[in-house]
Amino acid sequence: MSKATVTTPGGYSMSAPGRLARRLLQLYAGLALYGASSALLVRSGLGLEPWNVLHQGLAARTGLSMGVVLTLLGAALLLLWIPLRQRPGLGTVSNVLVIGFAMDATLSVLPPAHGPAARIALMASGIVLNGAATGLYIAANFGPGPRDGLMTGLHRRTGRSIRLIRTCVEVTVVATGFALGGTVGVGTVLYALAIGPLAQFFLRVFALRPAPAPSRVVAAHAPERAILRR
Repeated sequence: MSKATVTTPGGYSMSAPGRLARRLLQLYAGLALYGASSALLVRSGLGLEPWNVLHQGLAARTGLSMGVVLTLLGAALLLLWIPLRQRPGLGTVSNVLVIGFAMDATLSVLPPAHGPAARIALMASGIVLNGAATGLYIAANFGPGPRDGLMTGLHRRTGRSIRLIRTCVEVTVVATGFALGGTVGVGTVLYALAIGPLAQFFLRVFALRPAPAPSRVVAAHAPERAILRR
């Protein structure tokens, strides 16, 4: 009997191994681009994402690179998941390991920008690329990053809204990072305003289509008259 090809109503066809391969590609491409986008914001000198303000401040105080600080702090945050009863996934662990490495690798080859035009271009590129990276790795659906998981865990344990918890956590993070020497500026404000809409847009762009339902091939009197039934 010949093999039947299963397609979705929109004509989309993907085997289970192919679907997993795409999810893995999205996960690691998204995490690598996230680290690279953060490096662009660092080189712009116009302000960083909230958590990277803290990472930069800690890096300045400890002498470690930002990527190493990001990795170590991410691992420490995972310990806070234990009392919150959060379960890490592949995406969670990969988030800790990949983003910091990608950030340091990009910073090692990307020189600081000189002049307002170059700095603004780096800032804008970093924010947009960060939104695309967020959509890529979240749409892969391998689990939240350690920082997002901390916020959702606090939400479940306290009953407070995610918006309130996120605001409180990120204000604390920015204030602490700024006191330690992290960069806060127009880029920080623009990132806070733009990242939500950008991430939502790119989540739709990179969303995986639903997997086709299992199918059965029922043979009629001849193989060429096989009927595909859902």
